Amino acid sequence: MDSNHLLGYFLAVLIGISLGLIGSGGSILSVPILVYVMGIEPILATAYSLFTVGITALVGGIKKAKEQLVDFKKVMVFGLPTLIAVFLTRKFIVPALPEVIIQSATITVHKSTLIMSVFAVVMMIAALRMIQPTKEVQPNEHSEINYLKIAFTGIFIGLIAGFVGAGGGFLIIPALLFLAKTPMKIAIGTSLFIIAIQSLIGFIGDIRPEQILDWKLLLIFSSCSIFGLFIGSALSQKLDASKLKTLFGWFVLVMGIYIIVKEIFI
Repeated sequence: MDSNHLLGYFLAVLIGISLGLIGSGGSILSVPILVYVMGIEPILATAYSLFTVGITALVGGIKKAKEQLVDFKKVMVFGLPTLIAVFLTRKFIVPALPEVIIQSATITVHKSTLIMSVFAVVMMIAALRMIQPTKEVQPNEHSEINYLKIAFTGIFIGLIAGFVGAGGGFLIIPALLFLAKTPMKIAIGTSLFIIAIQSLIGFIGDIRPEQILDWKLLLIFSSCSIFGLFIGSALSQKLDASKLKTLFGWFVLVMGIYIIVKEIFI
């Protein structure tokens, strides 16, 4: 086991800490770690990311469910269209993209470059969401929930999540807060279940006969992430999650800018 893999496993703990603290951000860390630290090809890295984030979020979701912090009705209304979109994207859309997206005398854009560039844009959008303060929603009996709008939002998030290999928690939580009128603590638990379902379904959509998966690497990486989840859950009881979310947002913003510069200009 080389030093890059050891560093990657150590950094995988941060994926779980992020999910345990704020219910999102796992895939924002996992894809760059897998690509730039562990040297995994971007398309395969997005598949590994879906598995790692899915398993970690599932463990976290079960823990939140035991604490009665998961709204399973919203998991179904939001999660079902999301997971269908993720599965179809990973199964048909991503494999159908040509290896060379654009080629001219001056520029060549490969599929891996496109995916990482889109991922960087998603990271920066996520960062801006995290940096902005989140207002707590106080639902009342007169609150109207537009379930059709929630379902269409789920499809949109599923398409993005499937393409870049992200769980989409940074989009799911605001949707649960403002569209589904969900209190923050329940939004985090519900988000974890949605992330788990859509990520694992997306990973299943990725499995093809010709694809070789390094299960040893994947299971160790995921185990480190799950370990981090319990650390994050413990820290969430003692630390101000909103301040941590803001700091994490700035970190993600810098990472997104770095990926854009590296993929396009270097």
